[in-house]
Amino acid sequence: MPTEFLFRDDAYRTEAEAVVTGLTEKDGAIGVVLDRTVFYPTGGGQPGDTGILLIAGQEAPVVTAVYGETKQDIVHVLAPGFLAPGAPAPAVGDTVTVRIDWAVRHRRMRMHTGLHLLSVVLPYPVTGGSVGTDEGRLDFDIPEAGLDRDDITAKLNALIDKDAAVTERWITDAELEANPGLVKTMSVKPPMGSGKVRLVDIAGLDLQPCGGTHVRRTSEIGPMVVSAIEKKGKQNRRVRVVFA
Repeated sequence: MPTEFLFRDDAYRTEAEAVVTGLTEKDGAIGVVLDRTVFYPTGGGQPGDTGILLIAGQEAPVVTAVYGETKQDIVHVLAPGFLAPGAPAPAVGDTVTVRIDWAVRHRRMRMHTGLHLLSVVLPYPVTGGSVGTDEGRLDFDIPEAGLDRDDITAKLNALIDKDAAVTERWITDAELEANPGLVKTMSVKPPMGSGKVRLVDIAGLDLQPCGGTHVRRTSEIGPMVVSAIEKKGKQNRRVRVVFA
């Protein structure tokens, strides 16, 4: 049975009760598969959530979450040696509670939405990117240099200050194929094959496929600063941003 992705419906939900549907082991680390979860798995440039799994009242640290082999399941990777002496190991059928580290998740939500706005300020093809807790970056295919950090910072914060609503909606694979201009990323293709693709809509500013977690309004991002612009190739510029 595939995992229910609760974070898709509500990125602000921090915990949930769930049932263990499978267990994995890799390099000595135990992974727990659940029937539902609030944990976002690593993907699309955004790291997997951290947090805890409450098993029979015992807290087991979750160091990351990743997709299973079919990408329909999410594996919660537990810290090695997570069990206290005498504590029960998780078993299929157990009911547990999952709880994300909200402070980390929220910063990543703010950063991810901020990077979408950066792609509006710099309307060039995106060749790569990373959503960090304290820093994010996008790589752009830009034919000419001459980017100005202060100018980009000012334009980015002007968009943030618009307090635009951020919502999600779904379109079919066929609709996306008929509108290739929606895809800004050259290195990461939107997940297709399930019949539908999720779009993140920043009202009046941006619309693009994305499976990540985002804030509800751009003002929630807070002020940002372009911290560096790096040359990574003849036509590749890496733009780094941090929270002011």
